[in-house]
Amino acid sequence: MLPWIKHAALTLLFSATLGVSAFAAADTAPEQLRIGFQKGSVSLVLAKTHQLLEKQFPHTKISWIEFPAGPQMLEALNIGSIDVGSTGDIPPIFAQAAGADLVYIGVEPPKPNAEVILVRDDSPIKTVADLKGRKVAFQKGSSSHNLLLRNLQKAGLAFTDIQPAYLTPADARAAFQQGNVDAWTIWDPYYSAALLQGGVRVLADGTDLNLTGSFYLASRSYAEKYGAFLQQLLTTLTQADALTISQRSQSVTLLANAMGLPEAVISTYFDHRPITVIKPVDERTLQAQQHTADLFYENHLIPSKLDVASRIWHAPVAH
Repeated sequence: MLPWIKHAALTLLFSATLGVSAFAAADTAPEQLRIGFQKGSVSLVLAKTHQLLEKQFPHTKISWIEFPAGPQMLEALNIGSIDVGSTGDIPPIFAQAAGADLVYIGVEPPKPNAEVILVRDDSPIKTVADLKGRKVAFQKGSSSHNLLLRNLQKAGLAFTDIQPAYLTPADARAAFQQGNVDAWTIWDPYYSAALLQGGVRVLADGTDLNLTGSFYLASRSYAEKYGAFLQQLLTTLTQADALTISQRSQSVTLLANAMGLPEAVISTYFDHRPITVIKPVDERTLQAQQHTADLFYENHLIPSKLDVASRIWHAPVAH
């Protein structure tokens, strides 16, 4: 699809799904907003770099806190160290299972090509079924955990058929490069970086797995108190993400500098991403997330069944 067509489509989607007026005046915005983000959070990193939130909410003190992965971020959200965070699909499930009173305030579209299972180019592993008995590195409780579990299920394997190596992205990359694990399940931009470095092969990605996209979460009390503000926050983040299309070259450079990665890595990452509009959680997304929670319970990865619907935040109705 041509860039201008993609941009036009994004504009239409944006107008249709997030037509929220600029009503977050000083009396509806909080005094501070502490945002948790990850290296691959394109919308958040661009908003931070362009200071879009600082300009949109001049009476709110904006603080940015980086985390290596979603589980660590939601731990911070649960204890009140941050107000809003963005993670993949699994961290909210583990957080809910642990009793955290967090709510889903928004969701991005699925990115099935931006998360993969990697093996070394010379590996004898040719299919997911070949992972049986092998050591696979990934961040426990992350979206990669789900990608791996679903691909194993699709190949007729159980989670107990592999040897999980629970490692942060940085540690997993080192273990993979040193040959201490047989495969690495990871998301972008780590995936794009490994791809461009060479010597790796994609064993599987998220295609045809009915995955959700990344979620935005807040504490229930924060969402109930600042609902109108959160609506406009998500609108502004969608505007930030649109810059990857309307100002692609500049966005690549900005993100490369912000993330400390080569521009080629960021450009490849962009190629893996769909048009991104952040919107409220719809029924399809809810059902997909509930299926994921059930799958993790059935594989004894969480201690109890969860009701995901009870954690979906509904935006206040304008009068």
